[in-house]
Amino acid sequence: MKQTAWAVERDAEHGREVLLLVSLEADADAPRAPVAVNLAIDRSASMRGVPLLAAIQAAQALVERATPRDYLGLLTFDAEAEQVLPVRAMDTSAKAQFLRTLARLESGEGTALHEAVERSAEAVRRVFVPGARPQVLMLTDGEPSVGPSHLAEFRTLGGRVAESGVVMHALGLGRHYLPDILDALTSPAGTGFVHVDDPESLPLAVAAMSAELFGEVASDARVYVLPTGFSALRCRHRYPARVEGDAMSAVLGSVSQSFARRVLFDGTLDASVGSAWNLGVTASYVENGDTRRAPVTVTRLSPDSDQGRFVRAVSAELELVAAESAAWKALGRKQQDVAEQALEVADLALYKLARLGAPEVLPQRHMERLADLRRYVEKRAANPQGLVMRRARSEVSRITLSRVGPAAPVSVMNPWKSED
Repeated sequence: MKQTAWAVERDAEHGREVLLLVSLEADADAPRAPVAVNLAIDRSASMRGVPLLAAIQAAQALVERATPRDYLGLLTFDAEAEQVLPVRAMDTSAKAQFLRTLARLESGEGTALHEAVERSAEAVRRVFVPGARPQVLMLTDGEPSVGPSHLAEFRTLGGRVAESGVVMHALGLGRHYLPDILDALTSPAGTGFVHVDDPESLPLAVAAMSAELFGEVASDARVYVLPTGFSALRCRHRYPARVEGDAMSAVLGSVSQSFARRVLFDGTLDASVGSAWNLGVTASYVENGDTRRAPVTVTRLSPDSDQGRFVRAVSAELELVAAESAAWKALGRKQQDVAEQALEVADLALYKLARLGAPEVLPQRHMERLADLRRYVEKRAANPQGLVMRRARSEVSRITLSRVGPAAPVSVMNPWKSED
């Protein structure tokens, strides 16, 4: 496991600050862990036609990649959730039955999302596969219409599922899903969710998800930071973080061959210490059933070095996506002034990102999304009573939880939606 910790000291609005970027990256030749995943597929009425076909194709791609040492199950849900196939080893006959079952799926009525999460997690939790973590992958375009539907209830459920040892993943399809609910379900495990607007974007999203699931080398990765000479320290990525004595920890989840994990901290220096500050960094993770814990050497970088610009670019990108998310939320709440102010903050962060010129954090992937956001801000200003599209925040989720890897392109034109 390659572990790095880069620190950049710079001027900030309220004095001097230090940006600390810690990265964990699996060795390319490290053996992957087996997979134990329960697929939960939404077959509600809104999935009829192209969305359900897209979900089936995504599931088929995952089944085709599985080997006999991998375990997959299938749960489908509309108004009720049903474990159609148990979680079992994907030998030749099991894979064939799985594919036949997928091909016969039809849409129903209603969306019992809460029940689907509970039952799919319970089913995979009952199967022990040495070396594999129980996981659920939910494919949905819907919002809950049967059973619990409040965000607080899904936050409680997401926390309970994570505490039980089950890792939640989610792939949102089309415009109808609720990003806040998927975020509530996946954030406690440090995974985030993926979203695609259209069938054309699905293959790349599934390829990225498959690479993560079938490339896991280590699990339960954590980073501990012990600061000296700081008046405050915070975790900028949205991993589960907490204070442990004099240190701060962040739970990064799994590390896969194609998906490095990184986490950014920023700390405000105590004005009385000058440059006499220090950061003690330790990383821990489970690999091949063994828990490993090792100190990580912190390298101090010049802000204008290539690596220093990269660390600053990660910070600027986090500022950008936070402002973007705030703007969409404000539009949903009909807070036009707040949305416009957040858009200005996002534009400024994009400008910073472009000026830094870090090749690892390209601004181009944000330009279309901000242009899309700007159009909706202007549309709302011209038509205050109009409905605002429920915009995907999956890239925000992926960036703030630092799921580094290939991402599906964001489509501005979306054949699954009608114009607002």
